[in-house]
Amino acid sequence: MSDAPDPANSGTRNTPAPMYGLPETVQFCTRCVISNQRPSSTVEWRSRADDAKSTIGLDEEGVCSACRYADMKANEIDWEARELELRDLCSQIRSRAGNYDCIVPGSGGKDSAFTSHVLKSRYGLHPLTVTWAPHVYTEIGFQNFQNWINAGFDNVLVTPNGLIHRMLTRLAFENLLHPFQPFIVGQRQVGPKLSAMHGIPTVFYGENQAEYGNALAENFSPIMDRRFYAAEPDPDTLVLGGVTGQDLMAEHGLNRGDLQPYLPADPAELDRVGTEVHYLGYYLRWDPQECYYYATEHTGFRANDERTEGSYSKYSSIDDRIDPLHYYTTYIKFGIGRATYDAAQEIRNGKIDREEGVALVRRYDHEVPERYLDQMLNYMGISRDRFWEVIDSGRSPHLWQRDGDVWKLRHAVWMD
Repeated sequence: MSDAPDPANSGTRNTPAPMYGLPETVQFCTRCVISNQRPSSTVEWRSRADDAKSTIGLDEEGVCSACRYADMKANEIDWEARELELRDLCSQIRSRAGNYDCIVPGSGGKDSAFTSHVLKSRYGLHPLTVTWAPHVYTEIGFQNFQNWINAGFDNVLVTPNGLIHRMLTRLAFENLLHPFQPFIVGQRQVGPKLSAMHGIPTVFYGENQAEYGNALAENFSPIMDRRFYAAEPDPDTLVLGGVTGQDLMAEHGLNRGDLQPYLPADPAELDRVGTEVHYLGYYLRWDPQECYYYATEHTGFRANDERTEGSYSKYSSIDDRIDPLHYYTTYIKFGIGRATYDAAQEIRNGKIDREEGVALVRRYDHEVPERYLDQMLNYMGISRDRFWEVIDSGRSPHLWQRDGDVWKLRHAVWMD
């Protein structure tokens, strides 16, 4: 199946693409459908095109670290004791006067809706919700955002300068094949920054991304590592869209003020307030599908009427029109598309078995996200020809091969 026009007609470079520092031998987890090409979390505002990616580990039995942690969640962690830790934390920070006592970043999707509602209704906190705006809201995403607020939450919406955000998105796509980067940078920093700004020390995000493939040890702390959101806020150390802060100012006409929303949180300000960023998923056993059911019941969250392109899901990451393009670029760079991510976590959570997961990946992972593609190319100021040029130049040769006019993955997930 072809997922691209003939590269010879799109101006694609014929030079081999970089391997992003990925393992040259591709291995798939024997439990789920993820491969050892899956990158771990990175400090996005320092990411350069030639940076090597750290990736998910597979043990001697061929089981990935995310599946091993799922085993620990099911069999080893004392969740009653973890919840007692949460109750103790809430008792310490709860405002007796009803003032804001915690910050919950999110968009009103299932995870942030679950987090904020549980903290308010079950543990008696008074969350201030904060949102780093999507690139372009989907209709259902904006409805869910409104439903979230109307379920009983105050909200601060942070929307970056549209001209600058579009330019950074284009640079991130062309230089890193990562159009979602400007959103990730803001989404990780908005909670800690608002904590310092409003003097609210405790921030709650949902689950730790380490659940899905970082080093196992990262799952055993409730606190987010500051390296992801805090550093001296100096444009000289900033890298966005693969371009240094100095070059963004010298060559792209930006100034320090333009870069302010993307600069990391100031450690001195965080120390002054005593900011700590917690993962609710450390204290409560996290299950994305159960979060969906809860948010539907309590905050009016709605799934899409149709499945998400590139996957079979209707409820995950549906608020931003650039999301499908983002996951398509992960398919190109790492051979891992949206169906792989969705199926892997649902296998670990016992919602589907591996056989079904393999079938879903093979059916949907390669799908080109046409629904919003023209709108997002217009958003970035990129033509279709340029789009395919960037896409095809991002295919690592250890993952992809050309068969005539068709690009094919060298390795696909299988059933034993």
